[in-house]
Amino acid sequence: MLDYIEMEILIKLGVSALLGMIIGLEREIKRKPVGLKTCLVISIVSCLLTIVSIQSAYKAESSVYGVNITMDPLRLAAQIVSGVGFLGAGVILRRGNNSISGLTTAAIIWGAAGIGIAVGAGFYFEAIAGVILLMISVEFIPFIMNLIGPKQLREKDLALELYVSDNIFIEKIIEEIEGKKFSINSIKIRDLKEGGHLIQLKIGVNFRQKITDVYQFVSSLEGVCKVEIEKLA
Repeated sequence: MLDYIEMEILIKLGVSALLGMIIGLEREIKRKPVGLKTCLVISIVSCLLTIVSIQSAYKAESSVYGVNITMDPLRLAAQIVSGVGFLGAGVILRRGNNSISGLTTAAIIWGAAGIGIAVGAGFYFEAIAGVILLMISVEFIPFIMNLIGPKQLREKDLALELYVSDNIFIEKIIEEIEGKKFSINSIKIRDLKEGGHLIQLKIGVNFRQKITDVYQFVSSLEGVCKVEIEKLA
């Protein structure tokens, strides 16, 4: 039979696994690099290390050797936050168009560790409330902002690469894009060794706008030979 402490540890690990699974499923559904298994491991192990840290501190206070040892019960847990930062850094990517992606996923990793620490320390209500608020923050608030938020929050970001045959078309192409009510956030123009020019744009379009419609529009512009388009995370 398990004693009270062992049962409490199993409950903590179970609750931590459940909450980690909820966080991981959200990332898994969005096909992000950190998914269900990663969040489960982070949450469970963070909880386990927190439990070990607390239990070790209590045991150290009554050393059988008669030595008075004092330990911070959350010292090991504090190192979890720093260690998980390295894991989070691994999912942040800088793409060829100088856009950064993976910041939300890195924050989710940090959050999963925090949830595990909270459960391991016995803060069940706070951990559950944290997961609920986390899901609201990454799922429902962006949806609401898309409906009633400022114009910038009702737009999705696209990266465009337009290959232009002659530089005489560049100014007109940019004017046509601005006339379409697209927000141009950044622009870069460079010459190509094989001839022609490359226009790299980051634009904001209404979240209801289909990417295929944007592609058809820019492909039809005079002087555009080739188009590459990407939706930024």
